[in-house]
Amino acid sequence: MTPIWRRRTTRAQWAIWAGWLLGALVFAQSWQFISEATLWDFVWDAPAQAGDMLGRMIPPRWSYAPAILKPLWDTVNIATLGTLLAILLATPVAFLAARNTSPHALVLRPLALGIIAVSRSINTLIWALLLVTIVGPGVLAGILSVALHSIGFFGKLLYEAIEEIDPTQVEAIAATGASRAQILTYGVVPQVMPTFAGVSVYRWDINIRESAVLGIVGAGGIGLQLNASVSQLAWPQVTLILIAILGAVVVSEYVSAKVRAAIV
Repeated sequence: MTPIWRRRTTRAQWAIWAGWLLGALVFAQSWQFISEATLWDFVWDAPAQAGDMLGRMIPPRWSYAPAILKPLWDTVNIATLGTLLAILLATPVAFLAARNTSPHALVLRPLALGIIAVSRSINTLIWALLLVTIVGPGVLAGILSVALHSIGFFGKLLYEAIEEIDPTQVEAIAATGASRAQILTYGVVPQVMPTFAGVSVYRWDINIRESAVLGIVGAGGIGLQLNASVSQLAWPQVTLILIAILGAVVVSEYVSAKVRAAIV
């Protein structure tokens, strides 16, 4: 439909101007608060400090490469195992959260939606901080933190895909006298499989990036080496670690793109 132009009323025009004025006041107040809490001497000196750090980081210390191979492999394992665990946990949650597959809309669906909301609202790094305290530092804490945060991402996209399926296929299978399990297996699952596979690969790609920093809080992976090198001011080692992380991200992006293209 082509929109019809209408002249604004005086009240609407004043409301728009009041909105702009309120936005400007909020911006000015926020800028004043930030300015008072900022040490501007450090800000003006930042370009010189950045240039000095860049000079210390080049060239990379290539002899340090053997020391980061195992932590880099741990990072890939954290992302992969965390994603697999999230898929196992999030799939039933998604079916419980979807309106058309939840067995109890008043109890189980709100519970499943609450699990998804809690998982998505807590960042992976926060999960890692908590789990390092509970299970101790190491790869296990990293795997669990990746999984717990990925449940919300995977569950939300999957349950939305379940709610958008074609209901006529489900009705046709139900008309044959199929059980609830058979309806889900033959009427719902085939329709959401492309979304399931695509979201799984996409989340794994994201988790590769997130796993690279979990070691900063003790959750294993190459982040441990990065944190140690920064603490020692070993900037050539930091450069090599950043190159390794970039390489892992590029490879994961390539793999996920190829898999998504094959699925679609």
